[in-house]
Amino acid sequence: MDSEFIVKLAEDAGLAILEIYNRAEGFEISNKSDNSPLTEADIAAHNLIVEGLQSLNNIPIVSEEGNVGDPISSNTCWLVDPLDGTKEFIKRNGMFTVNIALMAKKGARWSPLFGVVHAPVPNTTWLGGISHPSERRGSDGSGLMMVNPSNPPKPTRLVASGSHRGEKDESFAKTLGNYDLIRMGSSLKACIVAEGNADLYPRFGPTSCWDIAAAHAVVVGAGGCVLGPAGKTLDYDVVDNILNPFFMVAADDRWNEQWIAHQD
Repeated sequence: MDSEFIVKLAEDAGLAILEIYNRAEGFEISNKSDNSPLTEADIAAHNLIVEGLQSLNNIPIVSEEGNVGDPISSNTCWLVDPLDGTKEFIKRNGMFTVNIALMAKKGARWSPLFGVVHAPVPNTTWLGGISHPSERRGSDGSGLMMVNPSNPPKPTRLVASGSHRGEKDESFAKTLGNYDLIRMGSSLKACIVAEGNADLYPRFGPTSCWDIAAAHAVVVGAGGCVLGPAGKTLDYDVVDNILNPFFMVAADDRWNEQWIAHQD
């Protein structure tokens, strides 16, 4: 796999998104069958990424905006969210990303091998995976990165969605004692755990496989973990049930007991 090709592809998709994002006259917005928003930027990024991946190899592509090939017949696939954080894009707050992950089949489930997350507005890219130490590339800092768990008595640095926060989020946060809340959109929440600027990101709301898989790879490459409801490494269904269970991105495993206890 050519990791630099994937990085360039994500960054090119980001430029296509920005061209639409920065239009003075705005952009077209419609609703998909699940009532989630869809913009022309989603489609433009999807088309660019699919064309690029097809030029690289014939591995099936699973994208939020449409599949190419059949992942059931393959041991690997690309998992793509061409514009993660469409609501953030519409709000024009800059907190959206391009996500591309290379997935490997394990039985009936899938796990990320490598991922790229690119944030077009700050022009920052995170990449890494199981056999690729994670990196951050941006004008405000570049290089290899590792998780950096804060230790007591420092406050736990808790990342939460800028759009979704419910009762379970609040009750879980209370178990942490003293904590600092960081609000952020899209897969950026997982990336700041990977780069050492946050400790954990619990997600008690709905997500799809393409929302987190690329960032999952980056977190693992930085020494962190992404856990499902039972406290074991999160895996994915990219074919039938694309919705994830609740998950937690963490710098280490110290919060596992509280996390498991909050699944009821």
